[in-house]
Amino acid sequence: MSSVVNVVLPVFALIFLGYLCRRTNRLGPSAASELNRFVVWLGLPALLFKITATSTWAEVWQPGFIAAFSIGCLGVFAFTLLYRVMQKQPLVDASLDALGASYANTGYVGFPLCLLILGEAGLQPALVASLIVVCVLFALALACVEMGLHAGQGIAKTLAKVSRSLSMNPLVLAPLLGGAWAFGGLELPSGPKTLLDLLGAAAAPCALVSLGLFLAQPQPSGPVRGVWPLVLLKLIVQPALTWYFAAVVFELEPLWVYSALLLSALPTGTGPYMLAEFYGREGSRVSRVVLLSTLGSLVTLSICLYLLPV
Repeated sequence: MSSVVNVVLPVFALIFLGYLCRRTNRLGPSAASELNRFVVWLGLPALLFKITATSTWAEVWQPGFIAAFSIGCLGVFAFTLLYRVMQKQPLVDASLDALGASYANTGYVGFPLCLLILGEAGLQPALVASLIVVCVLFALALACVEMGLHAGQGIAKTLAKVSRSLSMNPLVLAPLLGGAWAFGGLELPSGPKTLLDLLGAAAAPCALVSLGLFLAQPQPSGPVRGVWPLVLLKLIVQPALTWYFAAVVFELEPLWVYSALLLSALPTGTGPYMLAEFYGREGSRVSRVVLLSTLGSLVTLSICLYLLPV
């Protein structure tokens, strides 16, 4: 329990600092959007480029783990998306809900948690999971959002606009360029690497402070519908599904089974909130999913750690 608290507490502290700064008017009403733009256009792209550019094929290619973790997050994403669309929800908002139910906070919580619980060996599964979340799941959600925005304009025209938008999106472009750099076999020069380190290190705190700023703004009165099902999907359904495939179907080694369970049981990251802000959509539901899943993960992660023989 103390290990989980030690990792999650700084996350809450950053959200609270953003909340406090907005409530005391230290940061203005546009601060949340502007800080989020920094994360989307500079901080997170730098982090994604660095992760992919400095990864080796041997580190990334773990087929059983990739399959188990992907089935967990993509399965929950697809189920939630289909269910929301069947409820007549616009594709853009359905995509954001689906991302909120499946987007594990592997970057901000996953790396330190795996390091604390599993040691240095736990960083490799955390890296692979992060690449799946940010390069596959996030890109898929972006594609669905863009398709929703350009729907009704004909298939060819819609596909052309979606492709153009995705090719110019820094969150898609950065890992693709990083992968191309890694494929070329070149090392990052020290100067650019330091720049990427500085920008990437700012992504997490800025995203969390931005979330706190958003939560401090006037929220819709009354409960926001549809939050708890997304939280339950993220904290219970996704880890259970991932563990089943990792332990029973693929029979992975214990380290990879434990890592798959812990990483899939992580709370929702700030990615869905950043997308909602970036595209000007209603962010109250996804922001509450981030907050409540982070709170709930104190319980669910503690149960996972109690069950694991580590």
